[in-house]
Amino acid sequence: MKTEQELLTQITQLTYNIETNYPELYTFLLEDPSTIPSMEHPDINPTVLQDYLNTLKETLKHHIENHKTK
Repeated sequence: MKTEQELLTQITQLTYNIETNYPELYTFLLEDPSTIPSMEHPDINPTVLQDYLNTLKETLKHHIENHKTK
């Protein structure tokens, strides 16, 4: 499993890519309920970060597949 730092780096890079190249999608990331913790002090660990990274990747993939220019 990747370290927290590696995962955070990947999340940051992917988020920057989305912000830069898919600004219409980036606005929705700020509203994504999966990023809002349900606890006051959530436990952030590699598993949680990997899940979030996977969610970002899937969201981008879905967006690209459904918004192809024809």
